[in-house]
Amino acid sequence: MAEYKRPNTEAEFKKNFKQKKPLMNDTEAYYEASRCLFCYDAPCIQACPTSIDIPLFIKQIHTDNITGASKTIFDSNWLGNACGVVCPTGVLCEGACVYNHQDVPPIQIGRLQNYATNKTIDAEKVIFKVGEPNGKKIAIIGAGPAGIACACEARTLGYDVDIYEAKEKPSGLTVYGIAPYKITNEEVLKEVDYLQNQLNFNIKYNNAINSKEELLHLENDYDAIFIGVGLGATRHLGLDGEDKEGVVGAVEFIEELRMKHHLVKVPAKVVVIGGGNTAMDAASEAARMGARKTVLAYRNSKDKMGAYGFEYDLAISAGVDSLFNVTPIAITGKGKVEGVKFAKTEIIDGKLQTNMNNTFIVRCDMVIKATGQAKQGHLYDMIDNLDIDNKTRIKTNDEFQTSNPMYFAGGDAINGGAEVVNAAYDGKMAAQGIHNWLTK
Repeated sequence: MAEYKRPNTEAEFKKNFKQKKPLMNDTEAYYEASRCLFCYDAPCIQACPTSIDIPLFIKQIHTDNITGASKTIFDSNWLGNACGVVCPTGVLCEGACVYNHQDVPPIQIGRLQNYATNKTIDAEKVIFKVGEPNGKKIAIIGAGPAGIACACEARTLGYDVDIYEAKEKPSGLTVYGIAPYKITNEEVLKEVDYLQNQLNFNIKYNNAINSKEELLHLENDYDAIFIGVGLGATRHLGLDGEDKEGVVGAVEFIEELRMKHHLVKVPAKVVVIGGGNTAMDAASEAARMGARKTVLAYRNSKDKMGAYGFEYDLAISAGVDSLFNVTPIAITGKGKVEGVKFAKTEIIDGKLQTNMNNTFIVRCDMVIKATGQAKQGHLYDMIDNLDIDNKTRIKTNDEFQTSNPMYFAGGDAINGGAEVVNAAYDGKMAAQGIHNWLTK
């Protein structure tokens, strides 16, 4: 049975989606910071994709130097506030904490990070300044984590920066694609505003780059271009009945939920297809929106799922059921979704095989496909001499420069879809790469 009632007001929505990592108060932060052992080899730093000096910022919190702690964080990670709550800290910094070897809970590094940066953002503390203007301009395609990080770093180096963003809000998936119980829209947008007020980079919203002419205009007007576009729409599965009413992509479902909250109507019975973190989010969200039965269906065994264990546990705790070793073969119904026809799968000679003699139907009113996103190949095709690998990822060198020297890239465009923190690292380092190239 469903654990959650359908939310009909904003207050009910917030209750169903209450924050998984709530903001610490001063006392909690002080005591949590006092637990740090300041390890000499700090495994937490090595586990952080942006190499934040974690023991240093924790010590700064403990000595009430909150602004200093924030500067330590932002100096390594321009999205330090959002990453404090959206990062899978349990498998990164906190997963590496030495306390894990002693059966003691690891230090809540993410929440401490979020605590310090939140205080600094709310106090509007000025901790950055724009570099001496150098007369050069950088265009950034996409205002996601990679694009924002690239813009911030480039401004500290003295470049003029314009970001071209297809949507009407910044921060890419952080605002459009992450489950609402991980971070609120207000918190994401507050961080971008804070950075923009200090570093004065320009974001041109509702400004997608869709044609060769627009690219040529950027090439003529700017000294370098950074591609930080992320991924596209949910991939088509090619299933019979996939065009029926009630079949949606997980990314599109989560985006609508992030934008419309309780106004989104989720029916009584939902099937989510997929085994990654996005599938877990979509299933958990459907349950929190009041679906009476949410079934997560994955083609392989539980231990083969791409999702983190804690994400799966979160979905199950929201009341989600799971089906393993099943693959969808058709979506049934007259015009509208009425069910999904599945076939059992099994491993034969080390390969996953579908057993068409063993099929069954799971009744539902909605199907959410969490089966990966299409890459932005149409954009890459318009750029001259741009090398792409066989998974439609842009190839770059150690400086994040592409085979077309004017273009640099980072984030999902080069890794095919990783964490916000990876994109923040790529964007920052790409700005350094652009600087090295333009000053050579």
